[in-house]
Amino acid sequence: MVERVKATDAALDLIDRLKNKHGPLLFHQSGGCCDGSSPMCYEEGDLMIGSQDVRLGEIGDTPFYMNKRQFDYWKHTQLIIDVVDGRGGMFSLEGVEGKRFLTRSRAFTDEEYQQLKEAEVKK
Repeated sequence: MVERVKATDAALDLIDRLKNKHGPLLFHQSGGCCDGSSPMCYEEGDLMIGSQDVRLGEIGDTPFYMNKRQFDYWKHTQLIIDVVDGRGGMFSLEGVEGKRFLTRSRAFTDEEYQQLKEAEVKK
């Protein structure tokens, strides 16, 4: 089954390090403002998930969310969470590690998108 969000090995390694340091985590894809459009990593409970947030899946056993309005634009796209050197969002946990999470993306093929739509209907 195709995934809406996945992570590179480097991102998974950093997620594991952050979980060991902070406990359970969650991700929310920022839609702009002060931190641009980047994946933000929080300690579980530090960000309230609301009815307008869509759970895209999990990376490193960590839930990943996006606002529904933003999802409407990105629903044809697979998010690939990577990590690079440097400082990212000031509210995201990885900043003190000298790393930042980065969202790469690719458009789903017609077949993949059809699979996703069929799976959502079955839920």
